[in-house]
Amino acid sequence: MRITGPDVKAVTEVAYQQARSGGGTETVRLPVGRLGVAAVPDGCDAVVVTGDLQGVAPSPWGGAPVLLGVALADYLHVWADQGLLPPPQRVVVVLAGDLYSSPRADRRGASGEVDDVWLAFAAAGCPSVLGVAGNHDVVSADDLRDLGPAATLLDGTWVDHGGVRFAGVSGIVGDPHRPGRRSEGRQLASIDAVLADRPDVLVLHEGPAGDGIGQAGNRAVGARLRAHAPALTVCGHVHWDEPLARLGDGHILNVDGRVVLLTPAP
Repeated sequence: MRITGPDVKAVTEVAYQQARSGGGTETVRLPVGRLGVAAVPDGCDAVVVTGDLQGVAPSPWGGAPVLLGVALADYLHVWADQGLLPPPQRVVVVLAGDLYSSPRADRRGASGEVDDVWLAFAAAGCPSVLGVAGNHDVVSADDLRDLGPAATLLDGTWVDHGGVRFAGVSGIVGDPHRPGRRSEGRQLASIDAVLADRPDVLVLHEGPAGDGIGQAGNRAVGARLRAHAPALTVCGHVHWDEPLARLGDGHILNVDGRVVLLTPAP
């Protein structure tokens, strides 16, 4: 899944509510874009990559606001009907973590259960939903067990799907006494372990810094990856206005607060 497109092309957007800095709630928009890759997993036509969906929105079918990731899963059907993306049954989903919001989107940094987001994508018909937990997510492999092989939470582990090896490490570097955090040494050791399995795609919540202005990240992680960079490293946690950066022979794709549709392109 090596990136071939020069940049992310806008496709559509979704209005949602998020907690405002300083208190209260604000309405913002989730951008949805398209990016070319050399190939996608066998048996699918596209890969949807997203993360940091820390807000609420109504489903396109109506009703009370739900977690943004749950609403997004419903939008897959709408966009397929509009010809903007393939049917969900032909789409693999990659989640880069931090999928929770307080129910009224009025509290920044809230943490909570996000298994409903994973369930929503599986219920939409996506054949594989895989990814990592962010530092604000409460989710475990046991929580997703009822979804069977359609859902894979990655944390120092990897899975092959359609000839593509996806590996991932959940959480961030930080105080290990706080949820979703590990010491730098333990986090880097987990990254080293999955790199040894030579993944095509590495999924992290906290990723490396990019080489452009405003592309903040963990430089220790970047140093670890640079010598053996996968074709694609997916991350979030901090927002980049420009979502793409080079990393060794591959690319970083930052999906904090955005959706990127990866489709085959020469």
